[in-house]
Amino acid sequence: MIGMEFRTDDVPVDERFDRWRELIDRTRANDTTSPHAADFRAEMRVLELGLITVWRTSFSPAHFRRNARRIRRDDAEYYHLSLLTEGGLTQVQERGASATIGPRGLLVDSSWQSCDALAHATRLPADGRPGTVVGVGVDLPRALLPLPARRVDRLLGRGLSVRNGPGALLAEFLLGLDRQAVALRPADAPRLGEVTLGLVSASFAHALGAEDVLPAETRHEVLARQVRTFIQQHLPDLELTPGTVAAAHHISLSHLHRVFGEQSPGETVAGWIRSQRLERIRADLADPSLRTRPIHVLAARWGMPRASQFTRAFRTAYGISPRDYRHQALSGRR
Repeated sequence: MIGMEFRTDDVPVDERFDRWRELIDRTRANDTTSPHAADFRAEMRVLELGLITVWRTSFSPAHFRRNARRIRRDDAEYYHLSLLTEGGLTQVQERGASATIGPRGLLVDSSWQSCDALAHATRLPADGRPGTVVGVGVDLPRALLPLPARRVDRLLGRGLSVRNGPGALLAEFLLGLDRQAVALRPADAPRLGEVTLGLVSASFAHALGAEDVLPAETRHEVLARQVRTFIQQHLPDLELTPGTVAAAHHISLSHLHRVFGEQSPGETVAGWIRSQRLERIRADLADPSLRTRPIHVLAARWGMPRASQFTRAFRTAYGISPRDYRHQALSGRR
């Protein structure tokens, strides 16, 4: 795994809050307090991706205050992103700007400005404990972003949408990093850092209406990710073709093929649509709850209604017929 993990359950009760606060201070210097410090609960997984740090955490409600005394002027300036999946966060900037986010909200902050933030739980567990705040943080040097700093600074203290567009891609990528953390190796870190930077840059540019400022490579990588996400969401659609994908993204078919080829050498858009459909069908064939569902029905539900074409494609991809694959997969589960 890249980075490190921390759990308060592994620390004596009277040391838990201080140890967690020390970890937070490594990237976000704050005066941190909590009404639950005496029985503080927290977990954290920190991924070091080159110059970028991504961390997933859950913690008891807390209050963060960064004032002039805590701002390390001699350090590199960092942007801080906070993506919540549970709980709420209200932040007031030194200039008086304030923002509140809840689950699926993204807040942009900086290391060089004072602020006051309150993280609170929105759901209380049945055992009477105080509840938790859960989210993902990203810390990256200000100088890394390929966008004018003066324009990016307009986003400080603002809540950004991650429900669609580049913001949604960024959110899903960050959550996916956490899910795959145990399988990641140190050699993966530099490339994952580049992807994180590209998605953060695209999200900021989208929020500022400044997509044209991004390098072509970043624009193409984000577009390719948007295309893949769109395809996965529309696999059951019989009208899903490279042409409809291009039209949905307001680009020409030739541009779609060029961008997709840059990001996935040797693979075509049509081939990727087919491979994704086959993967979904293969998963259904191995699902015991679907054992009585006819194979042609499972194929049709993922956009492959012609039984003979589907069978040939499945055998070509996996070297076995759909029927034999289902038999082997389900026999092993009994």
